[in-house]
Amino acid sequence: MKIYTSESVSIGHPDKVADQISDALLDEFLKQDPKSRVAVETMMAHGVAIVSGEVTTNAYVDVQRVVRSTIKEIGYTSTNVGFDGDNCGVLVAIQGQSNDIAMGVDTGGAGDQGMMFGYATNETVELMPLPITIAHAIMRKAVEVRRSNPGLGLRPDAKSQVSVIYENGKPKSIDTVVVSHQHDDFDALGAQIPQAEIQRRVQEYVIQPVLESYKQFIDGDITYHINPTGRFVIGGPAGDTGLTGRKIIVDTYGGMAPHGGGAFSGKDPTKVDRSAAYVARYLAKNIVAAGLAERAVVQLAYAIGVAQPVAVNVDTFGTESIDPDEIVNRVRKNFDLSPAGIIKELDLLNVTYRPTAMNGHFGNNAFPWESTKVAASLK
Repeated sequence: MKIYTSESVSIGHPDKVADQISDALLDEFLKQDPKSRVAVETMMAHGVAIVSGEVTTNAYVDVQRVVRSTIKEIGYTSTNVGFDGDNCGVLVAIQGQSNDIAMGVDTGGAGDQGMMFGYATNETVELMPLPITIAHAIMRKAVEVRRSNPGLGLRPDAKSQVSVIYENGKPKSIDTVVVSHQHDDFDALGAQIPQAEIQRRVQEYVIQPVLESYKQFIDGDITYHINPTGRFVIGGPAGDTGLTGRKIIVDTYGGMAPHGGGAFSGKDPTKVDRSAAYVARYLAKNIVAAGLAERAVVQLAYAIGVAQPVAVNVDTFGTESIDPDEIVNRVRKNFDLSPAGIIKELDLLNVTYRPTAMNGHFGNNAFPWESTKVAASLK
């Protein structure tokens, strides 16, 4: 028996606010100029958002407007909740992409070196690991509940964590659920809200509706830790600094697969940190969907300025139905894994990227890299 744990964070977590701002800016640049080269980083701190990076584009984007509107859409509209999108400071330090980098990218090469991993497993319908799937579902529900029922006093910042017992490599039961949710200190009448009441609201409105969909994994008592510090009023950028790319494990597979270390948000698809990670997931998911393995990791490696990957590897953990070397051969035969080939295969210039910065980049069938349309060609 082993216990595997994964976490997720809400759209109001300061790191996720930073990710969403970076991707909202990317969307604006690409909408006006699909050839834009964008690498935007955001830092959130108490009362200020700082945007920096490298952008080469023919577009004009009102950066301050995008930053403020994104913050307000998330729910930070007043200093009462810790941050005010209308009145916070916005500092911008953006320059053009280095000509030295552009030399390699202009010829179709990768925008950087590095390793990218994609993972898939047949333990959920999304072909994602169960712990991160449930953790994301809890955070999606938290946002839904906060927006539809403001009287509950829930604020934008939140985190979840789910531990699952595995036996013989398969998920057996949910062991522990942790949720920390920012909340109002006082109710509408000015009375302080007891922590027991906050815990009840989170349990009843957020956690239990999600677990109803995973009854097959409830076997005995589940341990719950809801706001275990006893209070979570100060949250968001007022409580912690946020940075683009600091939740890369939340963004991917919850620690159940390797990670090359590169962040995704704020980067256009010429950056293989993002596009190659997407195509690696696409390949892994289609390998599993085709029945070639029960779970698979696809690893790609690139050199800056070089179009094709310097390495393509597939690990099927002994769950394969055919020789793993044959799976690699089929991948190489069927797919152009250059940046241009990936962009074309996944139509990455016509993707709205901000939703990827909300509840993970994988497992959402609205994203083109989640399609299983090539399973037949691999099979």
